[in-house]
Amino acid sequence: MKTNPSASRSWQLPWLNLPLLTCCWCVALTLTSWAAPQQTGKTATDTTETDKTQTDKEKKLETATFGAGCFWCTEAVFQRVKGVEKVASGYMGGSTKNPTYKDICTGLTGHAEVIQVQYDPSVVSFVELLEIFWKTHDPTTLNRQGADEGTQYRSAVFFHSKAQQEEAELYKKKLDEAKIFDNKIVTEISPASEFYVAEDYHQNYFNDNPRQGYCRLVITPKLEKFEQVFKDKLKK
Repeated sequence: MKTNPSASRSWQLPWLNLPLLTCCWCVALTLTSWAAPQQTGKTATDTTETDKTQTDKEKKLETATFGAGCFWCTEAVFQRVKGVEKVASGYMGGSTKNPTYKDICTGLTGHAEVIQVQYDPSVVSFVELLEIFWKTHDPTTLNRQGADEGTQYRSAVFFHSKAQQEEAELYKKKLDEAKIFDNKIVTEISPASEFYVAEDYHQNYFNDNPRQGYCRLVITPKLEKFEQVFKDKLKK
């Protein structure tokens, strides 16, 4: 289903001095702390469920959508970020209604493989997500990540608000001006459109298939590098 991972080239982020594999880039575990039950006559279980419901209601989650090659790698990375509540793999940016993975692989639908993130902005900001996004794939290769080639593998930020658009464009501009990469960034920055959730077998792929060849050879090394660089942003 995927191209040979051994064909993927590695690249180095200049300011990190750490080699990160470019690959076919891609649901988070919710970390919720509950207060001790008060003496109100309720059981501990009742109180816990009540507190959880109240906590969920109080949270104001926001949405971010990124394309960074194959969603298997990208999903695995963002699932481990503190403040990210949910990650779903899917398709965005094309014209075909209800596309399937088979449709996407033709490169003719216009869709990119993306992950859609639900995150708590009080824990992790959109700018921090952009930092992770741009540091964990190669944004200078047009319609390609490693050995995976086609418009479905393009680098993209699909913004959900004017603020997200401005932050993404400013961050991209600063990276280019600082010449962080040898080549110019080609990341597409476009308004979010219809998000089509990918087939069930694509969801939570790495966590469910850690021994699969692509996961062992490509995703695991990438995650190890990511966890070294972003220690302060990892879930406990």
